[in-house]
Amino acid sequence: MTLNKAQLKTLKQLSHHLEPIILMGGKGLTEAVHKEIDLALDSHELIKIKLSSKEKAEKELLAETICKKHDATLIAQIGHVITIYRKSQKPSDSEGA
Repeated sequence: MTLNKAQLKTLKQLSHHLEPIILMGGKGLTEAVHKEIDLALDSHELIKIKLSSKEKAEKELLAETICKKHDATLIAQIGHVITIYRKSQKPSDSEGA
């Protein structure tokens, strides 16, 4: 998904108050973590994930891997926390009415 600069800025502003809802443990990026990310993106669209890695290159690789696997867009990466966005694949309640 490609977002323009205005959309990225808006999403970054919206994410400012959010706390990470996915905390990666010592085992790293497991299938269970992928399932939780998928559920969180379907529910919230905009989420923060706290990465467990200390190396900058590894954190960038994890962020890229997560975004590719979940068809999401990286909004921000600050320290150990990444913010990603994916438009929900579930129809909203207002669309059916």
